Amino acid sequence: MQAIPEVAIDHLIERYDALLFDAYGVLVSVAGAMPGAPDLIDMLNASGKAYCVVTNDASKLPESAAARYGRFGIAVQPARIVTSGGLVEGYFREHGLSGARCAVLGTVDSLRYVELAGGEIVTPQEDFDVLVVGDETGYPFLEHVDHALTTLFRRIDAGAVVHLVLPNPDLIYPRSETSFGIAAGSIALMFEAALQRRYPDRPALAFARLGKPASHLYEEALRRCGTRNAVMIGDQLETDIRGANACGIDSALVTTGVSAAALAGIPAELRPTWRLQSVAPAGIELRARKIAAGPADLIDK
Repeated sequence: MQAIPEVAIDHLIERYDALLFDAYGVLVSVAGAMPGAPDLIDMLNASGKAYCVVTNDASKLPESAAARYGRFGIAVQPARIVTSGGLVEGYFREHGLSGARCAVLGTVDSLRYVELAGGEIVTPQEDFDVLVVGDETGYPFLEHVDHALTTLFRRIDAGAVVHLVLPNPDLIYPRSETSFGIAAGSIALMFEAALQRRYPDRPALAFARLGKPASHLYEEALRRCGTRNAVMIGDQLETDIRGANACGIDSALVTTGVSAAALAGIPAELRPTWRLQSVAPAGIELRARKIAAGPADLIDK
């Protein structure tokens, strides 16, 4: 199999009309900005290049995420941030869940996403119609997980239909360049393992996974950018790259994030178009002038 070419971010900027970025592991970590990210975004803003941040983070509203990025020197406007939390509204609309009682494991913004979708927030101890795992933080973890699991069993035993919703399917995320943490997807797996143990004959008791690699976030970002000549830049093969490939756009793997640099033998659906060492640009002022003048096609696939 042909090797995956390694390129610099500058080549992708010149080749594509729009860039889509994952957030964690590409632009930011828990500790701050990833190397080169502030310079890159400044250059894109100055040139007018189309881009969006496409993130499975359901712990922050776009306004909250933009404020946090800004504290790290990354000037991204809320309108450029497409989050998996924003998909909750569509799920609720599709399943007629306006007014449904919802227990939410997550941050204040995770709860706000559910409220904006029309859900009524209740505690994990109260009877709920929907369980949303919005994030791994923002609540007393063991206490709320135990309460939610107990209530979930009680509701199922009583014959109730409970919707299980997971905006962010990520299992892990990079806390920094050298450390990692579990994400909301791992919390959902824990619930699903418990459900399988208690109800082994009911495999349908599983979470609806809304974020990447499903196509919704990509399609919304492409709509905002006004083009399909775009490349998704991410650090996870199973979400960022798989989703971009399924959506029919090119992809680039940043190899300093979750997925290791060794890519030999991976299946086609996980194979990125490009590899990147980082998003740090070279020749910022020169590149900004070139982009403003129009895209150039420097590299052949």
